[in-house]
Order: sequence, then structure tokens, then C-alpha cells
Amino acid sequence: MYPIEELQKIIYSEISRRSSELAVSKPGELFSPVVYTLGMGGKRIRPVLLLMGYNLSSESIDNAIPAALAMEVFHNFTLLHDDIMDKSQLRRNKPTVHVKFDQNSAILSGDAMVFLSYKYLLECKSDNLPEVLDLFTDTALEICQGQQYDMTFEKRMDVTEAEYIEMIRLKTAVLLGCCLKAGSLLAGAGNRLADQLYTLGSNLGIAFQLQDDFLDTFGDQKEFGKMIGGDISGNKKTYLLIKALESATGETRQKLLDLISSEKFDPAEKIEAVKEIFNQLSIKNITEKKINSFYENAFIILNNMALKEDQKIYLKTFINNIRDRKY
Repeated sequence: MYPIEELQKIIYSEISRRSSELAVSKPGELFSPVVYTLGMGGKRIRPVLLLMGYNLSSESIDNAIPAALAMEVFHNFTLLHDDIMDKSQLRRNKPTVHVKFDQNSAILSGDAMVFLSYKYLLECKSDNLPEVLDLFTDTALEICQGQQYDMTFEKRMDVTEAEYIEMIRLKTAVLLGCCLKAGSLLAGAGNRLADQLYTLGSNLGIAFQLQDDFLDTFGDQKEFGKMIGGDISGNKKTYLLIKALESATGETRQKLLDLISSEKFDPAEKIEAVKEIFNQLSIKNITEKKINSFYENAFIILNNMALKEDQKIYLKTFINNIRDRKY
């Protein structure tokens, strides 16, 4: 198995190579935001997962590199459009694309990234490529469904925990599952292993998004790369807020509702006030337990896979690295 650090280097090298090609493509106004987006950095978890899924069944991973790139390009497209809809100003401690350029450029360049992702995926040689294309297309549609639920939830005060978990499964988790499964299928693995990897990736993705919710409120801005408290000031129906609304009573609940419904507020004051309520209700501990439950699900699935012990240890190490992240 390739060391995780080596997979990351391979991805960074491929992104750099393809970005150089895009940088001289015309018109520059279309491709400059794409190059900027891909150059903003990031954890590159999704392409690494695809290469890992491929490497479980193939010693060489060269054929899977374009597919890994496709997943990273598509993921960054979703972030680009998500930032527009959320009116986010920062991404990875840098101005978001619609701030750096303009909104119309960000929308069109994001559209181009979708088609680039398909273009790169089609470079892979595999008998299972049609199945992978179906998986990727279904995943892309599910992500759109998840984003719509996310926007709809902003107008509701009665979002349940189950609804929220389903929303983040669609918006975030399915792509992680897709990456592992696509890599496995491209390498010619059987459906059983590919399906198990998908389920593992989905649980990992839900834990990952819950962790993002947690870090948005309780993380360190320099490490996290985004403004802390953005979800609170934007009234996002995160797991933390849903559990707070579920647990709060009396004056505490009314204060929380007033903070959420207020149209004129000082962002810093609102964030601190909501965090104070979260602390009163032990939301931090409740969220940490929920995050850990999905990581444990991933470990259970992994233990039941027909993999070599060193492969299981390899995947466990990767999951633990994600679990311990601060950004």
C-alpha cells in the first residue's frame, strides 16, 4: 500500500500539472477562477480515498490518478457554489472565488469544473468505467439534493436530528463513499468489497461533516481556515443548533429563538451568546459523542471486510488521522 503522504504528494503533483494546462487555456477569465480554486489547498481527502480504494486491489495506481483528480475538481466545484449561496467571504484563509473575482465568474467557472471532472474521469481505463460513471452521476445529483435540503432547512425551526443526518449524508458523505467505491471498482474489485467501502466512506463522511459543524463553533480560526461562528451568524441548522433547540426550555429556549430570529445583530455578540447557551446545554459533549458514534460505525464495517490485516491497519490509521483533525 502506498503511504498516505505519498498519495497526497501524487495528488498535489497532478493538480499542479493540470492547473498549469488550465492556466494557459482560453478564455482566461473562465479558467483563472478554476486554477485559483484548486490552488487554495485543502486536505485532498476525497482523491486520496479514491486512490486508497484502488490500491487495495492493485499495486499500481497510475490509472486511477485522473479519477482521483476528477473527484477533487468536483468537490471544489461544490465548495465554490456553496460559498456563493452562503455568502462566505473566506475559504482556507483566502478570499472565496466570488469575492476574489465576481459572482458571475464564480458560477460559470464552477459549471466548467463539473464538466472537467467528467473529462478527467473518462481518461481512466477500466471495464467498470460505465458503472463508475453511473455512481458518480448519482452522487452528483444526491449532493444537489442535500444542498437543497440545507437551504430549505434555513427557513424551518423544526428540523429534526434524523432529517439533518440525512441531509449531510447527501451533501457530504455520499462523495466520500463514492470515492472509495469508485476506486475499488476501477481496480476490478468485486461488488461486495466496493459496497462495504461505500458504506464505510458514508459513515466517515457523516462524522466528518459533524466535525466541521463542531469546529465551526469550537475550533481555532487559524487552524480551521474559515471564520469561526459562521454557522451561528448565518442561522445554519447544524447538529449543534438542532440539539440546542431540542434541549432548551423556558427562558433559555426563548433567548435562543430570539437570537436566531433577530435581523439586526452584532455578529461577534451573537456568536458568543449562542455559544454560551451551547455550553449551558452541554452541546459540545453531545456533539462529540455523535461524531464518535459514526467513526465507530466505520471501524465496525472495516473489521468485517475481507482485507489483509495490514490493509485494515492502513485504513484505520487514515480514519484516526481524520478523527484527530483540527481543521
